[in-house]
Amino acid sequence: MIRRLLDTLYLAGGALAALAILAICLLVAAQVGLNILARVGGPAWSYTIPSYADFAGFLLAAASFLAMAHTLRAGVHIRVNLLISRLNPRATWGLELFTLALATALAAYATRYAIALTYESWDYGDMSSGMVAVPLWIPQLFMDAGLALLTLAFLDTLVESIRARRPVIADAGEA
Repeated sequence: MIRRLLDTLYLAGGALAALAILAICLLVAAQVGLNILARVGGPAWSYTIPSYADFAGFLLAAASFLAMAHTLRAGVHIRVNLLISRLNPRATWGLELFTLALATALAAYATRYAIALTYESWDYGDMSSGMVAVPLWIPQLFMDAGLALLTLAFLDTLVESIRARRPVIADAGEA
């Protein structure tokens, strides 16, 4: 039951990331359409989506952070296999345990400070500097959620590797 819940969380993060990418595509396509309209119709038809570049940037950050846990668990993170391909299975497992423990600690550290940054932005009332002023804590929440999910995914993978007593991370292309 917990396995299903965790996998659903990772998949939800990936799905939200995909929706953010779709929103970027729609936003940029709409602005390109408005630019074409201005070229064809002249200055009277010149319109723009206020702060569209800011919104695209917020969505890109959300997509990047929300997708990390899903890509880790799906085995599609970029890995350099040059070293581990030359190790025996026991050494590979030891290296995997070390890297997962280190990654869990670093992700937890990043999560803690990202949440502190978000709280600080909320506390001080920080706003974006674009035409549409957005409270910065709103897009920062997606970074926090993505980092928290990544920390959970690293910890989950570490526990899975310890229980299996063997390496569990495989490249998507290896299966």
